[in-house]
Amino acid sequence: MTQRLADSHAAIERLLDAAKALPKPAAFMEICGTHTVAAFRCGLHSLMPANVKLVSGPGCPVCVTSQGDIDMLIELAQRPGVTLCTYGDMLRVTGAKGSLEEARSGGADVRVIYCSLDAVKLAAAEPKRNVVFAAVGFETTTPATAVAVLEAERLGLTNFTALVSHKRILPAMRALLDSKQVNVDGFMCPGHVSAITGYATFATIVRRYKLPCVVAGFEDVQIAAALAKLVELARDRKASLENLYPQVVSRWGNRRAQNLMRRVFRPVDARWRGLGMIPDSGLAFRSRFSRFDAQSRYKITPIDSPEPPGCRCGDVITARCTPAECKLFAIACTPVRPIGPCMVSSEGTCQAWFKYKRQGKSIAASEDAVATPSQEARL
Repeated sequence: MTQRLADSHAAIERLLDAAKALPKPAAFMEICGTHTVAAFRCGLHSLMPANVKLVSGPGCPVCVTSQGDIDMLIELAQRPGVTLCTYGDMLRVTGAKGSLEEARSGGADVRVIYCSLDAVKLAAAEPKRNVVFAAVGFETTTPATAVAVLEAERLGLTNFTALVSHKRILPAMRALLDSKQVNVDGFMCPGHVSAITGYATFATIVRRYKLPCVVAGFEDVQIAAALAKLVELARDRKASLENLYPQVVSRWGNRRAQNLMRRVFRPVDARWRGLGMIPDSGLAFRSRFSRFDAQSRYKITPIDSPEPPGCRCGDVITARCTPAECKLFAIACTPVRPIGPCMVSSEGTCQAWFKYKRQGKSIAASEDAVATPSQEARL
């Protein structure tokens, strides 16, 4: 038995042992799309005791982007003379008038990039081309957008702008708890975001709401260990902040990345799918960089668009329902023909359920699936 598998077994045994002494059934929320997919892929859900649940929160950047922001991107992509650069996960998200993929097939110049600086390079290489970068994501990707804007400023580019839909995770967590619509007993906090913000950013959740928060990595053993720690804290009725990803995450995070974000952006109210308008949860350009604001440059009016008929993505990412409770799931909405963003995104909860947990049975797709010796016979 490898050390990694032995550590995974030990974490599951800790989880099972702690669950026996829980005063009541407990639900913990992961707020990271990578955690969502990794937990399903390694079979963790199939190994948990009946009185413990791991539910998905607003942690997928594509999924939380409001329907109105999606429609603005599609409208902008269809403007004559505009080249829209986007990360791949945004391509197939459906808006009121189709998707970016459909806009591209209809003649729009939509390009998939892998780095924000690719959009800047395109603008620099072709000064007559109007390049717009679709800036989406949490604190993880925001510094890269800031770097792109600063580089465009350094180069004196007048044909580069960004349509900013960046989100801040902490205000969303507070809004979710303040809504009183979701009952959770603790959070598995995102390792990627924490690497930028530092794990201390979640201390306010512990203090204000008396809930434990555990920062986790993304391997099966790391996720299992984080869940075991959350169950132990719930068993002991202890609200504390734990960092189980110290090789990447520090208390105060990446100060250089934080300074870049503060230099280029300021907090603003922003609309989230499933959560509505949340104060100070989004970002907008500071006045010095307003010339790079695509919404202002192209005079785009923000749109308050409804979600696709029947789609429950907003409920899925706020743990008000599971994908299986959506009437469209795996029938009208599939990864081949997605309706909602949770089925489009590679980090979406619906896509994870479709791949690994259809028909109520978890499917472990990895040979390294987390299992205890006593449970291996069940799988």
